[in-house]
Amino acid sequence: MSPRNNADTSIKSANPKKSGGYSSCNKIKLVHSGQEYFNQLLYLIDSAKESIHLQVYIFESDETGHTISTALKSAAKRNVQVFLLTDGFASQHLPRKFIQDLKEAGVHFRFFEPLFRSKYFYFGRRMHHKIFVADAKYALAGGINIADRYNKIHGNNTWFDLALYIEGDIAQELCVLCWKTWKSFPVKMGLTPCEEKRLSFLFKEEETCNVRMRRNDWVRRKNEISVSYIELFRKANEHITIMCSYFLPGKAIRRLLVNAAKRGVKIKVIIAGPSDVILAKYAERWLYDWLLRNNIELYEYQPTILHAKIATGDNEWLTIGSYNINNISAYASIELNIDVRNNLFVTKAENMLTNIITNDCINITSEKHSKNKNFIKQFARWCSYQIIRIVFYSVTFYYKRSH
Repeated sequence: MSPRNNADTSIKSANPKKSGGYSSCNKIKLVHSGQEYFNQLLYLIDSAKESIHLQVYIFESDETGHTISTALKSAAKRNVQVFLLTDGFASQHLPRKFIQDLKEAGVHFRFFEPLFRSKYFYFGRRMHHKIFVADAKYALAGGINIADRYNKIHGNNTWFDLALYIEGDIAQELCVLCWKTWKSFPVKMGLTPCEEKRLSFLFKEEETCNVRMRRNDWVRRKNEISVSYIELFRKANEHITIMCSYFLPGKAIRRLLVNAAKRGVKIKVIIAGPSDVILAKYAERWLYDWLLRNNIELYEYQPTILHAKIATGDNEWLTIGSYNINNISAYASIELNIDVRNNLFVTKAENMLTNIITNDCINITSEKHSKNKNFIKQFARWCSYQIIRIVFYSVTFYYKRSH
């Protein structure tokens, strides 16, 4: 999907919100990690005329990082205002020369800084969202970082991830969010350059979707993504499908899932088979007995590392973004998701997830799980689960409470 010039024809400008914070003047497309995502990203960078915001958790100086940085530098040289914000912990290994080259080319660069960080320790929030916005009109939002493992480089086994391409009102909202995040949310900021623009879009009615932006940032009293999931678990009548890379739901979410299953909602959870965080995988497997005991279908994704975060319900509702169903995303990270209400779009996404379950997953049944556990494995899984809880409550939760 390519951006197009809508300057001469329009149906809406500053579209008013519908019930629940949704706006209807949006055109969207699901984008997969690998060449599909990075080709789209490069096209948007090369097409930008006024401004670019890229805010990402991980930005690496590998082949993919150099490709994207070269495009950003080229945009800056043609007088596009380019702003690159990366997380101060996850991207701390960016070489000074790499950063200096960006700045010398005219790219505005800075790290999002937690309360405290060093080479070995991290204390405070992390900026975990992944957002790209061009000219306040075109955006990408999801879970994809800038690194070779998310791209198809020299035949590597690309991590599976997803993003949403957005054209329309929500892109402008994302632009406003990027400006406020870049400026660290000053009390007296006034209108951002995105809000000063009078934008208009022309879409066929059948192309549009009801979309809303959702944020989690405990320090700024935002828990919108958590609320979206709570609404899904409470209101779903038929089925829920969850794909999550680090699935460690807290007590409140577990209770809602159990209640949904008891009222007859069919729940499927797709989680990582191979994992990049062994401790988290062991902790997840400690919860398998609980999931299976409560009639929640469990599937492990096999082809590569699963990094996507998406959930659907009743062919009507979808959320996608950077938010994992665990307490770190809920309380200790800055997260961004996009909610979509559109039967056709959500049905296509659910069909995609069904095909993944059929072709790329192992169904973890009670029998299969019983054969793969013993006292030593279960003890290791229990220890992993407790370690994650202790680390969370002793570090990030302390920061949350202190603010």
